[in-house]
Amino acid sequence: MATPLTAAAFLKALKDEGVTVKEVGSWRTHNRNSKGPWGPVNGVMIHHTVTSGTQSSIDICRNGYPSLPGPLCHGVIDKEGVVHLVGYGRANHAGLGDDDVLRAVIAETAPLPDNEANTDGNRHFYGFECINLGDGRDPWPEEQIEAIVRTIAALCRAHGWSARSALRHLDWQPGKVDPRGPGMNWTDVLARAAQRLGSKPPAKLPRPKKPTVSLSRLVAAAKHDPPAKGAPVTYSGTRIVEAALVDEGLLAKKYLDGHYGTTTKTAMSEWQERCGYHGRQPGQDADGIPGKTTLTKLGRKHGFDVKD
Repeated sequence: MATPLTAAAFLKALKDEGVTVKEVGSWRTHNRNSKGPWGPVNGVMIHHTVTSGTQSSIDICRNGYPSLPGPLCHGVIDKEGVVHLVGYGRANHAGLGDDDVLRAVIAETAPLPDNEANTDGNRHFYGFECINLGDGRDPWPEEQIEAIVRTIAALCRAHGWSARSALRHLDWQPGKVDPRGPGMNWTDVLARAAQRLGSKPPAKLPRPKKPTVSLSRLVAAAKHDPPAKGAPVTYSGTRIVEAALVDEGLLAKKYLDGHYGTTTKTAMSEWQERCGYHGRQPGQDADGIPGKTTLTKLGRKHGFDVKD
């Protein structure tokens, strides 16, 4: 637990660790501090962007979306290992996560399974978005991995933390899978960061427990939410399914909000069509109301179980 570094100290810590940094606009004062607290900080969270292209990814992470204003992180780590600073202070990157995981990060022990979304992560973590499609196939170049290692080491060194104070988005929030793909070995990332800090590598991470989605509750959300106003979240498991649809390229990341609205319904229809079903009218096979067969296929591919 610590008071956030000043922007100047944050920049210096990165440069002192050998990180190549580019400053984007007025990053030092670009934040969401008016919407909630920033700090105490407890760790460093790593994400993938689900985008390609350096400049377009930087623009998205700096500006955000109408439904999710930027900054969406503090720095964007590109494929060449350059860290582009886009904001500083509270940022829309972590969202609600598990309080048990926060306690594990504070204690610098292996994160527990993330099965709840009850704690504001935007106040507690430095966040870095890494440019990667997030489809499990887009590779992570060594230059990008080295920049991640040095970024983690820089902030852990500045705060006197161990490498176990770094975590992935998937460690924090149910349904998340980032970061993933060829070349992204999190155990190795932590070991390399620990080596830079002059400490022993952390113990191997336990296999994370699969989240479970209730088919009946998801169906109820799919029928109730589209006409509802104010994007209410009627079932938290919707976020798990939306994350999978984002990874499939069927749903824009800005709609990953837990609300099974018309956009999520359309994305589910497209997934049902990929599974060989047809007809998007009510009562037809690809109408966007989840069924056991297609939802199970989605879960098998994206790491969640389905119960009735």
